[in-house]
Amino acid sequence: MIRRLVGATIAVTATFALVTAPEASAATTTFTGAVALSNCSGSVVKPAATPMDAPAMVLSNGHCLEEGMPEPGQVVVGQASNRSFDLLSPDGQSSVGTVTATKVVYATMTDTDISLYQLSDTYADIQQKYHVPPLELVNSHPQAGTPIDVVSGYWKQIYSCSIDGFVHELHENNWVWKDSIRYVPGCETIGGTSGSPVVDRNTGKVIGVNNTSNDNGERCTLNNPCEVDEAGNVTVRPNYKYGEETYGIPACLTPANEIDLNQQGCTLPKP
Repeated sequence: MIRRLVGATIAVTATFALVTAPEASAATTTFTGAVALSNCSGSVVKPAATPMDAPAMVLSNGHCLEEGMPEPGQVVVGQASNRSFDLLSPDGQSSVGTVTATKVVYATMTDTDISLYQLSDTYADIQQKYHVPPLELVNSHPQAGTPIDVVSGYWKQIYSCSIDGFVHELHENNWVWKDSIRYVPGCETIGGTSGSPVVDRNTGKVIGVNNTSNDNGERCTLNNPCEVDEAGNVTVRPNYKYGEETYGIPACLTPANEIDLNQQGCTLPKP
């Protein structure tokens, strides 16, 4: 997984050449809304119906939590946090300011790999102070063939490719993720790109979150996820990269960006 950095570096010297993706990103894709965590990437996201005066929310991976990766079956809800995030300028060349979390609204590595941090600032506050609007978090399933940009706030790099298809179950070590996004070759993500928003290049909206790749061609091990179909057949795709869908998140949030796992249409795992 793992596209997270633990400590200072993870084989950065050996893989840094992969930072520049072979396919250039669309000129319209910027770093607007992107944030850098201490070990991962993330983004300020907002469901379309959420008001601008709601507390803002940062989306990243469950495996990027400051205390470490949740166990299989573990769901974190309403956990206090004072984690800070560097908010990037649209060109990605600098930080325009720091935003701070008040809590982890929701996080898990079961069925998906997401973390949602609620911030002390509202969306309106952030836009007024830093002139940075949130990225829209869509509530519809992505489509194969969609051109995408994976926007890493950690590396200040955009990786571009398209969606190859979807994986019934993606198994990595003891974790299982469902209906994962498989990229075509081109989004050559590396450690630190965990939690980057997967942006639909046609719309500029968030349709997923980057989370893992098969690094060494191994079968279903840490950093080497395998694909398992409905019949239980296992496929290993060396060097393929993956993300998790996010369209199910808006149905589980209230207008105040609190989690409500009992809302109609919410399918996120419960504690």
